[in-house]
Amino acid sequence: MTVRGRYLAPDGTPLSGAVVFRAPAQLTFPAADVILGGPVSAVLDAQGSIEVTLPATDSPAMDPTGWAYIVTEQLSGIPVGRSYNIVLPKALPEVALADIAPTDPAKPNYVGVPGPQGDVGPTGAPGSRIYSGTAAPTAGLGVDGDVYVRYETTTFLNVTSTTVSTWQRTAGVWAQLGGDVRGAAWYLNNTTTPSTSTRPGDLLLRTDTGDIWQRTGSGWGTAVGNLRGPKGDRGDAGPTGPGGVVQSVNGKATAAVTLSAADVGAVPATGPAVVTLPAGSSELPFTVKAEDKATNLLEIRASGSIRVQTGNVYLDRNLRIGDATADTGGGNGVIVVKDAATVPTAAAAGAAILYSEGGVAKVRQSDGQVVTVGAGGGGAVASVNGKTGVVSLVAADVGALDQTAADIRYAQTSAAVLLAGTQTISGSKTFSSIPSSSAAPTTANHLTRKSYVDALGGGEWLPSDHGLLTWAFDPALGASTALYPGSGPIRITAVILRVPVTVNRIVWFATGYAGGLTTGSWAALYDSAGTRVAATGDMSTATYEPAEVHTAGGATISSPLTAPYAAPAGIYYVAARWQYNVGTGDGPMLLASESGAGAPPNAFGQTPVKRFGVYTTGAAAAPATINVGAMENGANRFWVALS
Repeated sequence: MTVRGRYLAPDGTPLSGAVVFRAPAQLTFPAADVILGGPVSAVLDAQGSIEVTLPATDSPAMDPTGWAYIVTEQLSGIPVGRSYNIVLPKALPEVALADIAPTDPAKPNYVGVPGPQGDVGPTGAPGSRIYSGTAAPTAGLGVDGDVYVRYETTTFLNVTSTTVSTWQRTAGVWAQLGGDVRGAAWYLNNTTTPSTSTRPGDLLLRTDTGDIWQRTGSGWGTAVGNLRGPKGDRGDAGPTGPGGVVQSVNGKATAAVTLSAADVGAVPATGPAVVTLPAGSSELPFTVKAEDKATNLLEIRASGSIRVQTGNVYLDRNLRIGDATADTGGGNGVIVVKDAATVPTAAAAGAAILYSEGGVAKVRQSDGQVVTVGAGGGGAVASVNGKTGVVSLVAADVGALDQTAADIRYAQTSAAVLLAGTQTISGSKTFSSIPSSSAAPTTANHLTRKSYVDALGGGEWLPSDHGLLTWAFDPALGASTALYPGSGPIRITAVILRVPVTVNRIVWFATGYAGGLTTGSWAALYDSAGTRVAATGDMSTATYEPAEVHTAGGATISSPLTAPYAAPAGIYYVAARWQYNVGTGDGPMLLASESGAGAPPNAFGQTPVKRFGVYTTGAAAAPATINVGAMENGANRFWVALS
């Protein structure tokens, strides 16, 4: 039971003091093995208010029964406080003293307990009914005394109006009560407007003339006013500009000047376009630039060369090199290379030179060697090691041992380490220097780590031993009494990933959870800069709500991410917000490390990373970023893991 009260002086000033609640004897609750005794003193706060929670006077399994609280008011400035008895039945979970404290000596001291439900009374006579519709009521509807409300909705010139009329049935006939009820409407139009679908009192503004019309019983009639005012006065003349006339345009001084594209340095709209560079100019006569206005996509140079800087060249037909009239042999999609006028004699570094000599395609390689394309050498192969036809050689054909013979002759114990391919090495090996690898290992059984080791020696338990990717600390070292996370704030726990992994779920450990999260509950993963990289959905929904826990010792619970996250190695912050009914304790009790201090140490060593923290101001959904520097030093240090 919650009992509230507020005490003020006649001028509204809050009183001070206390209100004492006493039970007549000690209260015993055998089922809970609890005995309650002594008075409960509720001290008035700065507003003169009290709020106290007490057992109901009719609580089940309580001894004694049938008793009442003795309330004594001990208020400053009031020498003799009141003392009275009250009953607090469990059927009334909240009680205000102002509603039950006796102020009249004749008023009883006790709050009445709700009695049993009385008998059902006789059925009363049928009452009048109210009907509604969009048309007038029909003659067969209802009985005398019934009421009908008609709603007529019309839309005219984009203005929707509703007319309401009321009817009552008397002596078997429906009759309208009063007139129609509808506010006047404003219409806008720029032409003749019919009065159909309008009502007397409506107003019309002609936007083309400014005239205002008001609808009467017979129609629009004549204009009743105009919004346009009289024409304004003419403004003062401006200052006189400088005199003179155009003398010439681009060097032409005729009376009627006619300019061409060439006169203004432009390309003719209908073509042909001819660009002539001045003598000795090295400018690009034609350039197509990218959106950044800096990169040249296509250049035609003063030398006649064409350069495509960033894209590719696509030809739908043929490419002729050396002569624009080179014969394509009747083909399409071919490259024709005319004989080189001057055969290349020097090699090009990092490139191969393709040319034609005597109608034969040749390539001068970067090492200076000239290769003739399609050269047959000594002709087609007649045989290979004495074999003809489709030749397939075995080890014996080339004087080699097959794998079986090689294993017999050269035992594995004396074999050398292969430079390529897979090989199993048995026995203990000692390296004279530290082995290294060109790529970072990804599993725990790889030989070395590149700048880190993803496993600890000795008997330490690792997250992977429990099927997890990482955790805030060994959960076995957490406090045995779990803590509520609180409804509303955002709880933060930092974790670290030593290797790149794919994260699918955010994990907690609960010693008890009966369900009941509400909308606004979520969890998310943030990188070390505070940028959200992954998140769950609404944890009040079936897809994302963690499982209930009703087992002794608790259980691991989790919520899936909306999509798997490929996480690079690094530090991450796991944020979670839990929304639930605090009064009924619907939230989960979560595993945490020792959290006895009001502000326990959460940042260690020479780095500013807070291992645990809180944002007391919550958010209905996971924010895109969090301010890591503004993270508060929360007292509760909850265990979190990733899987």
